[in-house]
Amino acid sequence: MTAESSPLTIAQLAKLAGVSTATVSKVVNGRSQVSSETRAAVEELIRRHGYRRQRRRSTPTALVELVFHALEGDYPVEITKGVAEVAREHELTVGISDLRCDHAAGDAWLEGVLRRRPSGVIAVFSGLTETQHEQLARREIPLVLLDPADVPARNIPSVGAGNWNGGLTATRHLLELGHRRIAIITGPDSALSSRARLDGYRTALDMAGVPIDPELIGRGDFLIEGGLDEARRLLRLPDRPTAIFATNDGQAIGVYHAAHQLGLRIPDDLSVIGFDDLPSVRWAIPPLTTIRQPLAEMAAAATSMLLKLANGEQLPQSRVELATELVVRESTAPPALPPA
Repeated sequence: MTAESSPLTIAQLAKLAGVSTATVSKVVNGRSQVSSETRAAVEELIRRHGYRRQRRRSTPTALVELVFHALEGDYPVEITKGVAEVAREHELTVGISDLRCDHAAGDAWLEGVLRRRPSGVIAVFSGLTETQHEQLARREIPLVLLDPADVPARNIPSVGAGNWNGGLTATRHLLELGHRRIAIITGPDSALSSRARLDGYRTALDMAGVPIDPELIGRGDFLIEGGLDEARRLLRLPDRPTAIFATNDGQAIGVYHAAHQLGLRIPDDLSVIGFDDLPSVRWAIPPLTTIRQPLAEMAAAATSMLLKLANGEQLPQSRVELATELVVRESTAPPALPPA
């Protein structure tokens, strides 16, 4: 938008684009039934000139839209608890969307959000395209990313955990117990949290003077099955690891299953440490040593940020990172002495 021009109305945009006001309205409100060429032309005009919304603005519904890339396991439960606690204090309800393992929201999801007009959107371990973010911004629907899958854009607020420090702490714990053959099972390469935890692991080994063996780096997917498959491979190596750092608790449970299948006892023959501290892992046999990621607190922080934005307040900081901590239980111990 140029400095001397003022934002245009729907009627003015329609005239410039050579289309009907109904077509421009569909583009502005994120609806379908508009060709990609027409949509692109109208959006370019909006970028260039701006858009002046008519002051018949609808009131947001008392709803926080919570969108997950997948609704599986304890992780979304802990997140939902944190969001619901803050929402309840402000007499808001929580709506939940499931992207079915897709880290990018689709247009159908966005159309539904624009129709519902929530007070704001919290996207968990997922993201929106630049165009989708612009559509939310035009409707004045704030967005906060929680545990973002990738580095957030500078103008999008986000809440995460100290993943690098958590990876460092987990690996140091195993080193302090005397382990040197320490394997790691990462999450997807595309996940920011996975990359940070792997970097923390590498740093801890480097600081201890322990060479990094590429064979001990397993590529997982943050799922139990991925942990099981990678643990089987690692535990069948001629010089197998004496400890495994699984970068989330689900993969750690997969390691437990692989160890059982191969006749290895935890922690006598193999130490295992996870990441998350989900409620169920304290009931694993033996109870899992892990890195606590404060999921409910992260969710509560994201919701508080969202409500500030919905009320037109400025955030003191756009990026919030909560600390992780080591929780020692019974799945880690010094490595077994080699037979005499």
